[in-house]
Amino acid sequence: MKQTNRTYIGSNERASLIDLEIPTDFQGELILFVHGFMGFKDWGTWHLVQAFFVQKGFGFCKFNMSHNGGTSQNGIDFPDEEAFGLNRYSYELADIEQAIKWVMSEVPGVEKIRLVGHSRGGGAVILAGEKYAHSYPLASVHTWAAISDIGMRFPEGPELAQWKKDGVRYVKNGRTHQDLPQYYSLYEDFHLHEQELNIRRAVEQLNIPISIHHGDQDTSVPISEGFSLATWAKQPLQIIPEADHVFGAAHPWSDNRLPKELEVLCEQTFQAITFL
Repeated sequence: MKQTNRTYIGSNERASLIDLEIPTDFQGELILFVHGFMGFKDWGTWHLVQAFFVQKGFGFCKFNMSHNGGTSQNGIDFPDEEAFGLNRYSYELADIEQAIKWVMSEVPGVEKIRLVGHSRGGGAVILAGEKYAHSYPLASVHTWAAISDIGMRFPEGPELAQWKKDGVRYVKNGRTHQDLPQYYSLYEDFHLHEQELNIRRAVEQLNIPISIHHGDQDTSVPISEGFSLATWAKQPLQIIPEADHVFGAAHPWSDNRLPKELEVLCEQTFQAITFL
């Protein structure tokens, strides 16, 4: 079974796109993949990641965060800049739960869900794993170039004061050349849910297994953040040599094969799932 561009209802009752593939030899294990900041389910090589794990017998679900800037009509890039501006970390955590619920309603016999997240999505799956493991069959968490701290990503001092005064700041998307808004509500929401959004706390309280993977040439999320996560989890950091933040991938991606660094990452993650 393969479904593409279905919809689920995320935060604020906002519809967003979701994909699902179940292999014929499905044994009850499914990967839920969470994209990162300025990401989307159809970015670059994520379809090849899906194919890799489906060939291994896993179900695979990838979806757009409800406020990533896509719409239910156009999930590529960022046609809805207002939705992007209204996003917040608590929305993303709630979106993961809604995606889990959607999967559980669509696929009978799901026994184990493996959360896999890239970059900001890596931080999100840690938070989701800690929060939702008692309610759903979450079996493990696997982070790819994950952030280790949300608070450190906000400006400080005069820059923060200016953001508060203006109510909005803008972040450049280097690929689409859009100046995308971020409303000050993002910062307010973080402080309202600061305990719930504390990644270190979530790692230390996580009661399901975790594996942490990072490229040693990552200039977007430095490998030091991976070492922090690994220290808190009391697990070794799984390092991919010569890998950048997207593990050799790009968008668009025309090759029908994974870049070698991303293939190594997928194999590492598969081995971790098998071991865990």
